[in-house]
Amino acid sequence: MQSIAAAGDDVGRRAAITARLDTLGLEWKTLAFDAKQRPGENLYAEVAGPAGAPLLLIGAHSDRVAVGDGATDNASGSATVLALAQRFKQRPLQHHRVAVAFWDLEEAGLLGSKAFVADGKTRPALYVNFDVFGWGDTLWMMAPTDAQATLVQGSRTASQGNRLQLVSGEQYPPTDHLPFLAAGWPAVSYSLVGRDEAALVLDAYAGKKLAQPPKVMQVIHSDRDRVDQIDAAAVARGVDAVEQALREWDAQAGAGGAVTSASGNGE
Repeated sequence: MQSIAAAGDDVGRRAAITARLDTLGLEWKTLAFDAKQRPGENLYAEVAGPAGAPLLLIGAHSDRVAVGDGATDNASGSATVLALAQRFKQRPLQHHRVAVAFWDLEEAGLLGSKAFVADGKTRPALYVNFDVFGWGDTLWMMAPTDAQATLVQGSRTASQGNRLQLVSGEQYPPTDHLPFLAAGWPAVSYSLVGRDEAALVLDAYAGKKLAQPPKVMQVIHSDRDRVDQIDAAAVARGVDAVEQALREWDAQAGAGGAVTSASGNGE
């Protein structure tokens, strides 16, 4: 994560990500797009899994705002995706193939993920997003509970096993899961925050006056968004929990469980 946060501009951040993908032995490609008269570049890499199996797509936005280093928002999410890519390459899922994506221009209005969905060529069985995954004891999960009940339950069990709590539901800040859901494509999103932060963030988005903003709202989009805010031990527990939940979700799919609201065979 440090190499992404230290890279400076968005071009440098993408270079740090592709360098890591190279180290992992993953072939990647750029997906250029134009949106609102702004050119952008998403990154995409196939990881592992049975050929022809439904696609599990894991992603995060790679871009940052002009202040701070964008460590929490969102080098932390990009690093989490890279960590999961390494794990699923070393031990592939049995019933899904895995790919990873890194979206450009999220901060300009989710433009990279919108362009990917609008292209329509690669529909996943499930998209899993990471945005702000930096500290705390709470895995905050955006999930339409009825559609993703298996993954929600797996995330709850895995969180407990890794000394975390799970907060789940449809209310969640706007990020790159939204274009997928708008297109009717199954998607969830994860953050890692402090115990009381999720409720306070939602209160802030609802326009409620807070005595003190939660840490996440004090850090992101500010000069404080630097690597020293990241709790590496907490992040490691969060990555472990999500990996375990996704492996259980995959196993349930193999057992004939209802894991998503659409099967989606990808490309």
